[in-house]
Amino acid sequence: MTGIHVGIIMDGNGRWAKQRGLPRTFGHREGARSVRRVVEAAPGLGIETLTLYAFSVDNWRRPRPEISALMRLFHRHLRAETAEMVERGIRLSVVGRTDRLPARVHAAVEAAERATEGGERMHLRLAIDYSARDAIVAAAEHLRSTDVEISRESMSAAIGAVTRCPSGSPDMDLLIRTSGEQRLSDFMLWE
Repeated sequence: MTGIHVGIIMDGNGRWAKQRGLPRTFGHREGARSVRRVVEAAPGLGIETLTLYAFSVDNWRRPRPEISALMRLFHRHLRAETAEMVERGIRLSVVGRTDRLPARVHAAVEAAERATEGGERMHLRLAIDYSARDAIVAAAEHLRSTDVEISRESMSAAIGAVTRCPSGSPDMDLLIRTSGEQRLSDFMLWE
């Protein structure tokens, strides 16, 4: 797919909830509802690729109950939203590592990716257990072990391979951080 690529760093949901005297997990649930609205609106705005930074490698350092709540949220939404994504022509893929996800989340990711692989209206990419720095290092290691000439194109292809995007990742046209902070936090540094 070509066209507009928007990335969203989904940030600040837990802080938003705490400021209102609510548990951080409430903020994550509200953030998931917002994601649904964004995904519904995006194709009509000309967005062909939407990449959501949902869970960074560093998020594994959060308190265990919060991680468990986030994994339950991923699992629930992947299972609940897959049929509608198919109906809307949305292809889902996960950018990042899936091998460290709980088994039921990993299975839900695989099922959703399989079910939506024919979607041509929009490509929704969830960055889960993702680190751009780790992806760049892994891509460089991969290229070092081959006879491929190092170039921007070969590096892009290698990053695509290590982040589970064999067709590569299009350059990002717009990056939004929902908390309003102005930092990249290890998200799509190459793109």
